[in-house]
Amino acid sequence: MWSRRQGHLRPTVCGVEELRRRRREQEAALRKARREQQLVSKRLLREDAPEEAGEGCVAAILGEAEVQQFLRQAQRGTEEKEREGALVSLRRGLQHPETQQTFIQLEGSMRTLVGLLTSNQALLQLEAARCLHELSHSEQSTIAEACLPATSYLLTYLSGHSSDFIELCLYTLGNLIVESEAVRRQLLPQGIVPALAACIQSPHVAVLEALGYALSQLLQAKEAPEKIIPSILASTLPQHMLQMLQPGPKLNPGVAVEFAWCLHYIICSQVSNPLLIGHGALSTLGLLLLDLAGAVQRTEDAGLELLACPVLRCLSNLLTEAAVETVGGQMQLRDERVVAALFILLQFFFQKQPSLLPEGLWLLNNLTANSPSFCTSLLSLDLIEPLLQLLPVSNVVSVMAVQVFLQQSGLQALERHQEEAQLQDRVYALRQTALQG
Repeated sequence: MWSRRQGHLRPTVCGVEELRRRRREQEAALRKARREQQLVSKRLLREDAPEEAGEGCVAAILGEAEVQQFLRQAQRGTEEKEREGALVSLRRGLQHPETQQTFIQLEGSMRTLVGLLTSNQALLQLEAARCLHELSHSEQSTIAEACLPATSYLLTYLSGHSSDFIELCLYTLGNLIVESEAVRRQLLPQGIVPALAACIQSPHVAVLEALGYALSQLLQAKEAPEKIIPSILASTLPQHMLQMLQPGPKLNPGVAVEFAWCLHYIICSQVSNPLLIGHGALSTLGLLLLDLAGAVQRTEDAGLELLACPVLRCLSNLLTEAAVETVGGQMQLRDERVVAALFILLQFFFQKQPSLLPEGLWLLNNLTANSPSFCTSLLSLDLIEPLLQLLPVSNVVSVMAVQVFLQQSGLQALERHQEEAQLQDRVYALRQTALQG
């Protein structure tokens, strides 16, 4: 499955797929920074526009008179080409924060732009939407709120026929949603959840990836557990998200990354994790973990960790639910296969992405916490030595590797390795940590 879709995970030529791959990698870094520093991440589709790729296409900052001129030409120009060109010039100017501030402070500017967005000329609609997209990428919350009159129309256009236009509207909404509570308050009663649920039926990969982004932005709102996630769980979105994570030839890595993060945010809210378990979340994620382990054995791609991280987190959190036992969730993970797959991933992280080792060990800890069979797997598969190899990575990893197996017959298992010269120091350190704990 992964080998058939290596183009999604490995740079080849700098086309649309490569640009999307870069955005995913940037988003992974932003997600990490956002967790640590409470940052807001947004996405910009500018690089997908062919005319932006040429050299010497540096946009100038526009003053009030120029903004007024371009809006007037776009609204009242005698030829469609002239009107479209005026919007292109405006959009390029809106790449600058100074022009963005000038635009929103100019009386009637947003009303004019919304009028062009709702016109019956497709090219003008598209360029108006691109102008809004530039504004949505601003770091100023006042600009997001200035876009409020346009959000209802962006929502309506999600039911349109142009996949490119729908993709643009989704990314714009995603940018605005994460910035402004006022935007979320307006969109929720207007039906953003049903609209997103309808979009997930799209056959277009780009639309699905954009949908996953917009949904993940919505799920990270501070009011999400009380006001957003219950309605999402009551919709068809959870079942469709899990379908997007099913291993097989139809699985798209970019789409899977987005929906795995969506699932992570829902699970972390703890609104109704038993419902997700009942929908088969554990078995789906377990199979995906097995598939990822197979993939890291076949490829050197560094993009696999983008999906591995949210999958590990989802499984770790779901395993803390009491409902796992009642629905036979751990049995769905197929014991030794999951443990073996996890160790393959741990070895991959050890070599390629050490920062993800705690995520893998956290899952191993939760797998073994209340399951003698999983603990037995560590011994029967002779996995203690590989576990000991992780000790030099960091103190955090060392402590977690104690938590993983010393609770269940770990000290006795260490006796087998204490005479091996290359492992003596690690065995001693682990024994001391265990005894002091």
